[in-house]
Amino acid sequence: MTSLLLTGINSLVTNDPARGGLLGEVGDAALVIEGSTVAWVGSRRDAPAADSAVDLGGRAVIPGFVDSHSHLVFAGDRAAEFAARMTGTPYSAGGIRTTVAATREATDEQLTANVSRLVTEMRRQGTTTVEIKSGYGLTVADEARSLQIAGQFTDETTYLGAHVVPAEYADDPAGYVSLVTGPMLDAAAPHAKWIDVFVERGAFDADQGRAILQAGIARGLQPRIHANQLGEGPGVQLAAEVGAASADHCTYLTDADVDALASSGVVAGLLPAIEFSTRSPYPDARRLLDAGVTVALATDCNPGSGYSSSMPFCIALAVREMHMTPAEALWSATAGGAASLRRPDLGHLTPGAQANLTVLDAPTHLHLPYRPAVPLVTQTFLAGRPV
Repeated sequence: MTSLLLTGINSLVTNDPARGGLLGEVGDAALVIEGSTVAWVGSRRDAPAADSAVDLGGRAVIPGFVDSHSHLVFAGDRAAEFAARMTGTPYSAGGIRTTVAATREATDEQLTANVSRLVTEMRRQGTTTVEIKSGYGLTVADEARSLQIAGQFTDETTYLGAHVVPAEYADDPAGYVSLVTGPMLDAAAPHAKWIDVFVERGAFDADQGRAILQAGIARGLQPRIHANQLGEGPGVQLAAEVGAASADHCTYLTDADVDALASSGVVAGLLPAIEFSTRSPYPDARRLLDAGVTVALATDCNPGSGYSSSMPFCIALAVREMHMTPAEALWSATAGGAASLRRPDLGHLTPGAQANLTVLDAPTHLHLPYRPAVPLVTQTFLAGRPV
């Protein structure tokens, strides 16, 4: 097994609490990769020999971003919808049906090419792990093929047949829930790790969401929930009830919701690019963090409510608009995302961890929110190999 020494690191973010502080930052650092994992981290002067070495010239190194919420299997776009929002039309979940129609008409090759384009875009911006949901097919065949396509790019695939009720079931939502928990689940489960449901007005209520998640759990899928995006509602409480890994959006929370997240250990997935694109209020991350809730940041990249693939952009928004410190935002975009996906091998740079890391053309991670919209990522390593 060959080894690679990365040296000349001005600031190395390890996310190792044993090294002190939230980020376990090491100055004038080095890191050794053996195969696909991190073998050693520490001060440059103590670095062991390796088969080869690369001097990073005083750049910063951080764990690769873990984007724990995205919707990449789709066709078409909704730029006109975005333009309408910018002139005063409020966002609603109904626009999803526009993408459903386009996705159903697209070929497998067209959908695969679009996912490939977006994942490549993410890699260039430092993302090394991405969760990808279905949810724009909403038929048995289209949900299954969406998950098969997503599985070409990630192990973190999520069955989201319960995105909205499609037009053909508008008068029979109970019939659609039966489809989602029956034949559609049968077709999707072999290709999915997770099951998700959009618990929101215009989508699914708490009873429907519970039935859908319980059906998925019975098939070995792990639950996560779209919750409390458009208003206060039962989503967060349902996430705590079923032991979901995450409740994502969390824009409108009661004190009881915050308490439920803190006591249950459900990760609050915050998606600030959505608030940016929909002109909605931003979640109060400070409130969650002060209550002891684990927070993840993710892009929620999708063609409707927020078409951004940039985790650095999300970090900048979280610091500017959601009252997070730069350290908290970076931790939430790396270790927080790993917690949301229940992946202890990701989101940190310690011996034994997967060697997923991002090199910044900057001396420290502070430049991510300090220089928003600047392409600071100069190299991304995935499982020990540059991509």
